[in-house]
Amino acid sequence: MTAGTGSVREGSGRLDVHRAAGEPCGAVLLLHGGRADGLAPPPRVGLAALRMRPFRAAILRGLGDRPVIAASVRYRHRGWNGRHAHAAADARAALDELAPLLGDAPVVLVGHSMGGRAALAAAGHPLVAGVVALAPWCRPDDGTAHLRGRALALLHDERDRVTDARATWVFGARAAGAGARVRAVAMPRGGHTMLRDARRWHRLTAEFAVAILDGRPLPSPPGTLGIDP
Repeated sequence: MTAGTGSVREGSGRLDVHRAAGEPCGAVLLLHGGRADGLAPPPRVGLAALRMRPFRAAILRGLGDRPVIAASVRYRHRGWNGRHAHAAADARAALDELAPLLGDAPVVLVGHSMGGRAALAAAGHPLVAGVVALAPWCRPDDGTAHLRGRALALLHDERDRVTDARATWVFGARAAGAGARVRAVAMPRGGHTMLRDARRWHRLTAEFAVAILDGRPLPSPPGTLGIDP
């Protein structure tokens, strides 16, 4: 991989790098959505992946000129696929690929829907400082012990008809009980696609991601819920 703005890594790995730096101070790793089941590979440029581009752009604007790697996970399969949890395995493999580029610099994971579930599952990786999960797919049997010491920002529109915001809030409470620092934000609109009021989704995601990379307390924007473990 050649370092520099606009560089992209090709190959058989689990990582696509969109912006690299010679001496990065951190990284943002994006994970797009998918399906509950599906063994076919996702399209290289599909709607789920395209949806993450403005989030990446907003985060990079928030970081300014700081040397941060921006990358995306490349999934092998379109689906989570039950006990195989393929998306989570791919996220961990992408983090392993990032490790030689980063040293001890932190990573924030930003995931939507299935990608949010994968980000939360992979957040125990030693590189990960925290997660911004957007309308994540949370299940009651998803573990939280590995989230101790991580920062979690959970954004969800309670009218989402694809993933359940109530399950997200319950997961957040369990994560807080396990020692994570949690902010849960009920978004006023956007549904699952996050298209309505998209700028607010982008702005808050960037604010949370930058705070996590900087090691600062997570902001408490309007809509922040009380999360009791």
